[in-house]
Amino acid sequence: MWGMVHLNWQPWTEYFGPVLLLYIGCELVIYSFKKNPSQWLHRTLPLGEEGKRICCAVRFGADEYQYKGEVFHGARLDAFCGGLRLDLSNAVITEDEEIDINTFLGGVELFVPDNVNVVVKSHNFIGGVGNETQPSPDSAAHSIHITASNFLGGVSIKRGVRF
Repeated sequence: MWGMVHLNWQPWTEYFGPVLLLYIGCELVIYSFKKNPSQWLHRTLPLGEEGKRICCAVRFGADEYQYKGEVFHGARLDAFCGGLRLDLSNAVITEDEEIDINTFLGGVELFVPDNVNVVVKSHNFIGGVGNETQPSPDSAAHSIHITASNFLGGVSIKRGVRF
């Protein structure tokens, strides 16, 4: 193991040692997120060029964006080796909207209001989309159209407030 451990048993030093170090490192990162979920960065909504649609990109970190009564006009969410949480549970949705999601070794957690339908189209490579929502009983409900591209990543869609 890079000259640090001198054991005669070769499989131990060549295979098990590095795997054990990676496992311990991953466990420490996961434990820190479980212990202190408030370490997600709460940021203001980043508006795109046209001034309505938000554009969020995360690289090697975690961000959280929360609508608190604002009107939602669509989004583009990119997660590269990180996590992104978008809470639309209190957003005002006045028409059908579209969300484009791209993940690469990352994930997106999306919370939608109770009064909308969710339509998902996805392209996945060793990843996926988990849609835990049910269709709205209101026949006049607006829809959120989600287009997701996942490469070793995933998207989780849930209904209602997360707290």
